[in-house]
Order: sequence, then structure tokens, then C-alpha cells
Amino acid sequence: MLEIQEKFGTEGYEELLRRSDGYDLHITEAIEAGQAVGFIAYAYKPDKTVIFDYDDGGELMLCDGLVRSVLFKSCLKGIETAVFNLPEEKKYDNLRRLHFLESNSVTTESIDRFMNGCQNCKHNSN
Repeated sequence: MLEIQEKFGTEGYEELLRRSDGYDLHITEAIEAGQAVGFIAYAYKPDKTVIFDYDDGGELMLCDGLVRSVLFKSCLKGIETAVFNLPEEKKYDNLRRLHFLESNSVTTESIDRFMNGCQNCKHNSN
């Protein structure tokens, strides 16, 4: 069974730690059968959450779960904005397919509105 868990430490993520601009880097991993099959790396700043990288192993639904978990925790902290500062341009494609980002944007302006909007998705015929 797949679990999404925050990792308390940055072992194995040293390159991401260097890219985190000195902020307290958080890592959340997707764990299946005791092995990490994906991750998302991010930092909380006073006015935004910055996502530095993610690996979803090519699984769109895993990307959705990883990003959604970070947005949810940001919402709980009262943070309204998420900025994606990813190392590869192609990683933005899935974020746009999942409607985390608008085309040509790297920012989710209202996390709360996004999360609340998802409550009605099952009723949306589009």
C-alpha cells in the first residue's frame, strides 16, 4: 500500500538541500513496500511555499498526491501561495495537466481556493 510520509532528515537529498537557498528543506516521500518510489522537496517561507523538485516515477496520480499533500500542509499553516522552482521545464507539464498551475505560470496563487474547488470536482461534468 502506498503511503505519503514526511521524511525527517535530508539524507540522500544533498543536492536539493544546496538548491533550497538556505531555507529549512522538507522532504515528503511516497513509500511502497518499504521503499521510496517518489518524493517532493519544499520549504516554507513566511508568505509562500517553494517546491524545489519532485519525482513521481512517471505516475500522474503520484504527482497529484505528492503536490496535494504539500498544498494541504501549507493551507494548515495559513500559507496561500505556492511557487514551483523546478530544475526541469518538463516537470511543469504534469502540474498544468492537473490544474495546479495555469499555462505559463509557476505559481499557485490561492492554495485555499484550489483545495476547496476540488470538493466539487466529482459534480463537474467538464
